[in-house]
Amino acid sequence: MENTHHLEARGPRRTPRPDQPRPPRLPRAGDGQRIIAELLAEAGITVNGRRSWDMSIHHPDTADRILARGSLGLGESYMDGWWDCGQLDEFIARVLSARLEEKVGTHTLVVQGLRARLFNLQSRRRAWQVGKMHYDLGNDFFKTMLDSHLAYTCGYWADARTLEEAQTAKLDLICRKLGLKPGMRLLDIGCGWGSLMKYAAEHYGVSCLGLSISEEQTSHGQTRCNGLDVEFRLQDYRSFNPNGTEQFDRIASIGMFEHVGHKNYPVFFDMVRRSLKDDGLFLLHTIGKNLRRMPTDPWIDRYIFPNGDLPTLGQIADATERSFIIEDVHNFGADYDRTLMAWHERFEAAWPDFAERYSERFHRMWRYYLLACAGTFRARSNQLWQIVLSPFGVAGGYRRP
Repeated sequence: MENTHHLEARGPRRTPRPDQPRPPRLPRAGDGQRIIAELLAEAGITVNGRRSWDMSIHHPDTADRILARGSLGLGESYMDGWWDCGQLDEFIARVLSARLEEKVGTHTLVVQGLRARLFNLQSRRRAWQVGKMHYDLGNDFFKTMLDSHLAYTCGYWADARTLEEAQTAKLDLICRKLGLKPGMRLLDIGCGWGSLMKYAAEHYGVSCLGLSISEEQTSHGQTRCNGLDVEFRLQDYRSFNPNGTEQFDRIASIGMFEHVGHKNYPVFFDMVRRSLKDDGLFLLHTIGKNLRRMPTDPWIDRYIFPNGDLPTLGQIADATERSFIIEDVHNFGADYDRTLMAWHERFEAAWPDFAERYSERFHRMWRYYLLACAGTFRARSNQLWQIVLSPFGVAGGYRRP
């Protein structure tokens, strides 16, 4: 009688017409893990399976957290120890190859996309956040993970067998693409610890100036380059050379453009153009994405690179068409997979030395960052481009070395 009373209070039950779409059925308690298991099965992943890329769930709310928050929930629940995977890099590669990220937590992606459209997340004030949060973690920390060059960008593995060889090959490739010669002046935008400038000054005899927003990198880099014709400036690119009085034969930006943001591309390339001689060359080395509509991954934005914004190739072309001719585009994004896996191996080997300084949650966060990013490049969701540009075109055509 009680149930009948409630039905009568709501009015007569209506049967949907055949041409009316039925409202989506909300998952019942306990449905979350079944839904996640079905989705992961599309990527060849089994929940609590035995293969190295299978997901082992330890907390009963893991699935619901992932379904509600997408990649943010996936990363945060891993950081909290709610799930594990023997081969996290392959797990992420399979998830992305199956495009599962488009089926869960879409609300979080929508919010992330709206933020990027409505606000300049890479403003002058915000630009320094990534330096303090990420690059100033400690020089000793990065030394253990990186090679002797302290190169924190993709290595070039065409003929390399080790991380050291891959990073040396990358630095030399950049110098040869720019056609560096003794006496030239090189500007490095986002110079890090000075890996390119140090190599170019030592092996190609050029004079170098580097811009950075990290105090740790600038201080340590200047010490590393002591005795070389290398200068570091702690300065945002927007405030550099406003009148174009400083002129450079060559300009490079290696792994910094991901922090510029699409709203600031015109300002960035205007600065490059006013600083580059008419017969000069500019090399842009950047991670890129395939689709403009895809916002920055919410987990990466919150925990690793705040306010990051990956470009598409089309966005770069649009932003440079007024001032530059694109001479060469070289995609070796698959090499970032091997680079990240090498960094991860070195990070895990050195972790006991840092365990007392950083928490276990940080350990899991950094592991997730390195392995998940390796998975994105393995799935070819992310790219790595080296683009050579000139103001008026190289006479007779540019030839990639």
